[in-house]
Amino acid sequence: MKHVITALSVLALAACTSVKVKPVDASVAMKHVCIHNNPAVAVDDFVMVMQDGFQRHGIAAEVYDRDVPASCEYVVDYTALRSWDFKPYLSHAEIRITEHGRLVASATYHLNGKGGFDMGKWRGTKAKMDPVMDELLVGFH
Repeated sequence: MKHVITALSVLALAACTSVKVKPVDASVAMKHVCIHNNPAVAVDDFVMVMQDGFQRHGIAAEVYDRDVPASCEYVVDYTALRSWDFKPYLSHAEIRITEHGRLVASATYHLNGKGGFDMGKWRGTKAKMDPVMDELLVGFH
């Protein structure tokens, strides 16, 4: 019985979600961001979810592909990884906001053990990333 409890404890810990956020300081006057499109990301709705998050906090967000537009003071770089367990799901994401190359804020979402037996691992990108975006932009309404 002792081994069963230990094994269940290990499985429960393996299914934990790790979120680390360094939010944007509320004193920053960020009204507009430019999201640098990352073609290596296969999570189709990731950029849309980020755009919605920025807009929900009163920040306009545009996407660019190559050179940073001259009007962009704040640049958002990101990566998002999928894992597969019967179907693909978001298992890791990183967002970095810079101002003229200086890190202003960052966020990391990670499913430890790729979600293990946690059924929540199949939740959509929006359900996983909205709380992360809200924490990242906590000082903006």
